[in-house]
Amino acid sequence: MSDEVYDGAIGIDLGTTYSCVANYEGANVEIIANEQGSFTTPSFVSFTPEERLIGEAAKNQAAMNPANTVFDVKRLIGRRFDDETVKKDIESWPFKITDHDGAPMVQVEYLNETKTFSPQEISAMVLVKMKEVAETKLGKKVEKAVITVPAYFNDNQRQATKDAGSIAGLNVLRIINEPTAAAIAYGLGSGKSEKERNVLIYDLGGGTFDVSLLHIQGGVFTVKATAGDTHLGGQDFDTNLLDHFKKEFSKRAKKGE
Repeated sequence: MSDEVYDGAIGIDLGTTYSCVANYEGANVEIIANEQGSFTTPSFVSFTPEERLIGEAAKNQAAMNPANTVFDVKRLIGRRFDDETVKKDIESWPFKITDHDGAPMVQVEYLNETKTFSPQEISAMVLVKMKEVAETKLGKKVEKAVITVPAYFNDNQRQATKDAGSIAGLNVLRIINEPTAAAIAYGLGSGKSEKERNVLIYDLGGGTFDVSLLHIQGGVFTVKATAGDTHLGGQDFDTNLLDHFKKEFSKRAKKGE
């Protein structure tokens, strides 16, 4: 990679379970593949006695190193330790979350030492990975980015996401709502037509759920209404299934089946 700096901004979808990165060239948006050739990268960070792994490599060894493999950190960012949703998540996570003056911190064993990281720092590690994926493709250094967040994220969660970008060495030009990004991706506002359109965007992800009603006219997107749950997604379906079968197994074990 050269020392030349990319003059544009990359777009990063920092997801609960997976993240992806894209760049805009001319009239085209290109989703950039990682070193495995995949357009999405697991939002996993794993710590070992020798190194730190991010993405696919981290997820692949999660079963062997569960206490030091961190995921779902988007569910912690911008939240307090005493948040009811945080308490519930802690029960299902194999890694340790500690209370630091009311803020949740991730505690792991790394390089044979006990280390603690904020959700912003863990998120920054994923963002650095996505930045590197883009730099490999572009052959230039990347300094600017736009990052998407759920429409229902509050100010604390949005600021914490922006802070994560800063830690990753990115100038975060804007934090935009995921449903709005989806509307742009589908070209719903292209051509800057003066025709009015009302579009309902339904976004169910790995950890969050958003529904937004957008008014589109002349290439301008106006959010008319939004609803959702920043703690509802595919991970919850998995957890509920796990709890169900744990109870079924316990019942059968007691009956001696």
